[in-house]
Amino acid sequence: MSNSFTKPGPKNPLLHTPQFNLPPNARGRVALGITAAAALGRFELQVCQECARVQYPPREACGHCLSPRLSWREQSGAGQLLATTTLGHSNDLYFSERLPWRLGMVQLDAGPSLMVYLTEGVGAAPLRVKVVAKLDRAGQAVLIAFPEEARADMADEKMLREFGSDPKFRKVLVTDGKSEVGQAMVQALIAAGADLIWVGQAEPWKKVPALDALAALPQVTLVPLDLSNERSVTELAGQIGGKVDILINTAEVHRAYGISARRGTDIAKLEMEVNYFGLLRLAQAFGPALKGRAADGATHATAWVNLLSVYALANYPSHGTFSASKAAAHSLAQCLRAEMRGAGIRVLNVFPGPIDETWNQQMPQPKLKPQALASAIVKALQSGVEDIYPGDIAQEWLQRWRDNPKVLERELAAGGS
Repeated sequence: MSNSFTKPGPKNPLLHTPQFNLPPNARGRVALGITAAAALGRFELQVCQECARVQYPPREACGHCLSPRLSWREQSGAGQLLATTTLGHSNDLYFSERLPWRLGMVQLDAGPSLMVYLTEGVGAAPLRVKVVAKLDRAGQAVLIAFPEEARADMADEKMLREFGSDPKFRKVLVTDGKSEVGQAMVQALIAAGADLIWVGQAEPWKKVPALDALAALPQVTLVPLDLSNERSVTELAGQIGGKVDILINTAEVHRAYGISARRGTDIAKLEMEVNYFGLLRLAQAFGPALKGRAADGATHATAWVNLLSVYALANYPSHGTFSASKAAAHSLAQCLRAEMRGAGIRVLNVFPGPIDETWNQQMPQPKLKPQALASAIVKALQSGVEDIYPGDIAQEWLQRWRDNPKVLERELAAGGS
């Protein structure tokens, strides 16, 4: 029998929202390497640097030659399904509410054998499959086997929706619809099947033709929202906070220049007021409501998205105070992720390179198109990752930062990008 997900009917207002249960999340420190990779959408296992054996389960020393020199490397996941079973009973509260669960034993082409979840499309053993690592609602990595040839409707499987934050049939708040990124985000959400999209607008007296066109769409409702105004945030949270399934914060203030190129602190304060304090106001106003709806039926509250910047990793001096505000927001977003994890709410941090918009006019190509950024965010929600770095510049910047942060700092100080 198919477990495919269909659009739920209206919720019975007389029914109480059930309490949320997290899946078992105890992991040893060494096993967190799988989780760290899964948070970025990769499946990694330890590989011995002495004998090249792939290791599973994770361990402190090679199971073949006892060498402690183990490094994490991405795996293809290709393997052979050896056996299957169906879990029909569990004393764990999380699993008992979601039975039955299909499990299987897979031997990877790389060597190790793994116990994994099986998606609907995986048939009886023996069978070729592909294993991937995804984050569960506790924020820990789990291994899932897919058929070698994926079906188009696999994203609608109930189990897979547990491991992602698909916007399909969900209600979404996009905090700023005046920006090109916000407008592209709304269009991408509509294409992904979002049920209702609230779009925030500060200073509604400023007319934006593209926003007016969005407002005419049946899925879109404009709402007043100014992240620099605490009353505006709390009033909107009081009106719709208990209905939002996904919050996407696209609001930001971006000005060029560094420290000595302009006088005073007014611009820096404005950047912090929206980019940092605006996120803080949102978290305080909307966070408790999202956590309270984490078990609210098939379309429960599921994700929070923060539009940060790759400049949050290392300050780009020609955009110095903007970089500083995004670094502060990044730190705050890490705190928000820790607080939301207990309710199973995924916090997705987005670190784009320069976006093709007004405040990056003087920057040379390549620049990230708003539509490409919005598509990357939707894809990340569907796949259930925690951090993404859209665009060529962001990917290069990330690699240089991982290789040597001090070298990157010196390059940026010398005028590199």
